[in-house]
Amino acid sequence: MSTFITKGLVTAATLAVLLIGYGVQAQAPATKEAAPKAAAAKKQPACKTVKAQATCEGRTECQWVAESKDAKGKVKAKAYCRTKAAK
Repeated sequence: MSTFITKGLVTAATLAVLLIGYGVQAQAPATKEAAPKAAAAKKQPACKTVKAQATCEGRTECQWVAESKDAKGKVKAKAYCRTKAAK
């Protein structure tokens, strides 16, 4: 019977610590760092990470480079997306 009471007290204490920790976290003030991270998350990935031709051509700053083949038809260089050269 005493082990049942001991386990119950340990469980209740653990639950109380978790609830207090959650309450403190919920009341924490919002930091100013959240706004720059959100803006950085909205930034589009670099052209070199784009793998689809339609996506690459849909962006104004990117250029699609077609694959190149030799005379036998073997692919020498795969197609890829890159940033357009600055004018």
